[in-house]
Amino acid sequence: MGLRTPIPCSTMERMFAPTPESLTLLFLERANAGDVEGVVDLYEPGAVVAFPSGHRAVGHAQIRRAYAELLAVQPRFSPGVARPTLMAGDLALTATVLPTGTAAEVARRQPDGTWRWVFDDPAISY
Repeated sequence: MGLRTPIPCSTMERMFAPTPESLTLLFLERANAGDVEGVVDLYEPGAVVAFPSGHRAVGHAQIRRAYAELLAVQPRFSPGVARPTLMAGDLALTATVLPTGTAAEVARRQPDGTWRWVFDDPAISY
């Protein structure tokens, strides 16, 4: 099962993730555009990102710094192969098989019905 076309967004009017799976699509669009703030918006304020290098970014400020450094070199991210989403109430586990490994994330449904990541193991180098 592959990923669908990314959901459009702009820095003026950002779209939030209507499903857990759409977080990955929004990440691809925003990261490839170098939109650090757009990437940070995909995470809850206290989220944890565990990069393969062993670096952990906790909270929006650290996540912002990590992605600012990573996106400064203008990497290109490609969609991988999405694994089936596992859901339990307001939590969802998503995973994507990439050439660099398997990315895994836990997302939580927000009070407005949208989704944001709580934990992210993105299988990308930092």
